[in-house]
This record gives sequence, structure tokens and C-alpha cells, in this order.
Amino acid sequence: MTSETAPDLAATLEILATLVAFDTTSRHSNLELIAWVEAWLGRHGIASHRTPDATGTKASLFASIGPKDQPGHVLSGHTDVVPVDGQDWASDPFRLSIRDGKAYGRGAVDMKGFVACCLATVPAMAAAPLRRPIHLALSYDEEVGCVGVRPMLHRLAAGEFGIAPPLAAFIGEPTAMHVVIGHKGKRSIRVRVRGSHAHSSLAPLYVNAVEFGARLVAFIRDQAERLASTGARDALYDISHSTAHVGMFSGGTALNIVPASAEIVYEYRVIAEDDADALVEEAQAYAREVLEPTMRAVDPASGIDFEVYTSFAGLDTEPGAPVVSLAKRLAGRNDHSKVAFGTEAGLFTALAGIPAVVIGPGSIELAHKADEFIGLGDLAQCNRFLANLVAESCI
Repeated sequence: MTSETAPDLAATLEILATLVAFDTTSRHSNLELIAWVEAWLGRHGIASHRTPDATGTKASLFASIGPKDQPGHVLSGHTDVVPVDGQDWASDPFRLSIRDGKAYGRGAVDMKGFVACCLATVPAMAAAPLRRPIHLALSYDEEVGCVGVRPMLHRLAAGEFGIAPPLAAFIGEPTAMHVVIGHKGKRSIRVRVRGSHAHSSLAPLYVNAVEFGARLVAFIRDQAERLASTGARDALYDISHSTAHVGMFSGGTALNIVPASAEIVYEYRVIAEDDADALVEEAQAYAREVLEPTMRAVDPASGIDFEVYTSFAGLDTEPGAPVVSLAKRLAGRNDHSKVAFGTEAGLFTALAGIPAVVIGPGSIELAHKADEFIGLGDLAQCNRFLANLVAESCI
């Protein structure tokens, strides 16, 4: 199979329409979609492995085409999508609509379009004399912290799928088929500040949670300024340094009541040269060593609690790595780049030791918005990339 014999676009769109029709918003189950994919693979003689979540309402799926005793390549995508709540769509977001060379629907670009291209290529994969296997890895809950890929990767690393360790992985997030070799790692932190209620006329005798929270916010801002002014740099990123950002800060009930609680939600996005966990610990140390002693001198029950509620590893694949060269050859490109948004790619390397790049159809600028779409030309371009991979895997 070569790029001239890539899957028919109509077949890809038919599969994409089916995938979009499953409302796999992260708060819902994805099992109907997974069952459909299992049946599709089964019709082509391909077995697959489910990895369910603890509730049994979601699952990831791993399948292999070709010889299991040879190392091959992974095509990876997530099945969940973000909500459409409050968005003004011109058409039903869960019914694919084709207009002016574009396919509209929730998840069309992020990232059911890539998954549809992979599934449309399955018949050619199954028929080809593959010398190296091609694996499909579909996850759940990527949009809420790259949750579902982790148990699947642990099983893959432990050899539970009965295959040779893969050579590399292609994560199909929308990059306009550019070869992306890096993205920042992330830590999302929720902080709860515990103070004490009182009438505001007695404020000096109590612990004002908002005021101590504000001091922590100022410290995080100082971290951000330090990273921006003197931190490490990676020129391949649009924002070349690591960042700290406070997204939410709330507390208090009325002006004449000393606030007994406050909440801060903030994040770090770090380049490879920086340590996200060290930044978290630095803020915790400031709270523990500077703020809490002052608070507890007034009220021993007061304090500051940190919760890292989502995290994912950054990606930093060497430009000269074989997976990068292969991706460029398959895509017909000579360049590479890094992106600000996070993906599951870093986890393939961190948890399973699999080198990875991010490459997929469409633009990330269209993701998560009303009237999300992917261009038909984008899908055709991805189909050609996959056809080239099939041909490469037969050599």
C-alpha cells in the first residue's frame, strides 16, 4: 500500500460520522464506541484488549495487526471529547455535517478524525504482508488529565498484550500533520486555605483565609516572573520558558465576616529543563515554613492543603531520533516543532519507554470550540501518511 492507494475518503467520513454520533463527552461512558471499534476490528480478523476503568463504565482498547514477535509502531488516539454545553452550534454537534469541504462535529478534529483515518486503514493493514506490526491504542479521559491511557500503558509495559515492545508511537492530536517532537509537562494544583470565622470588627484575632491565600498567589506570581526572566529557554516553543498561572481564587461570604476558607486553582507548564514537582514543592515549602506558622500562632487548626489533581509528563524527543526521521519521511516533511498543548505522548515514553511524536490531521485552533471541524483535505493527508506507514511496515 502506498500513498496513491490510501483509504477512500468516503470510507473515512463514514467511520467518522459513526464515531461522532457517540457522545463520549468525558462525563459519559465510551463503551458503546469501544464496542463498535471491537466489532469493526473483529470483522477484519483482529483481536483487541480492553482495559476498563474502576467503575466499569469506560475502557481503553489495544489491538495489534501483524507479527506479534516483531517490534512495530503504535497509532494512538483518545476517544473522549469536551462538552458542548453553552456553545452555539450551527448544526447538531453529534451528527457529522459536511459543508464546503469541511466535516463538522464534536471531536471531528480532536481527535476522532485521526481515529477514523486509522480505522479506515485497518482493511489495508490486515491484507498487507506486514513484517513489522501496527498497533492501535485508544484511550478514555484524555481531556480530564490523560487518565485512561495510563493503565493501558502499564499493561503494555508489563507485556500483557503479548507483543514485542514497540519501536515508537505516533499520537494523532491535530498538528496539521507537522512533526511535533515536544510539549510541556503540566501540574494542576488545588489549594484550600483554612482560617476561622469571626465578625470583621475582631479580624486581628482570627485567621483571614483570603489574605493568606493572596500571599500564596503572590508567591506563585513571583515564581512565574522568575521563570520568565531568568528561567531555562527552549526556542522551539512559542512561549519559550516554563510558566506558572493562577486560574481561580475564591473565598469569603460577606464583607463583615472574616473568611474561614479560600480556594486557589493554579498550574505549572514546564519545558524539559525544569522540574514541575520541584516548583510544586517550592510553593508548599513557602506555605509550610512561612505562612502556616503565622496562621497557627493565632489558630492552631488553621492551615493550607495542596492537592495535585492532574499531571502529565512532557514530551522531549530528540530531533535525530528514528521516530522523528520516520515521521518526516511518512509525512513528506523536513521540519519539526514543539507545541504548548499537552498530549499523551510524554506518558508513552515515561511509563512504557516508547519514543513518541505527535502528528495528526487538522488544527488545534479548531478544537474545543463550537462548530469544530476538520478539513476533508486534512483527512486525505492523514490517510496518505497511514498508507505510507503500511508500506514502510512491509519492507
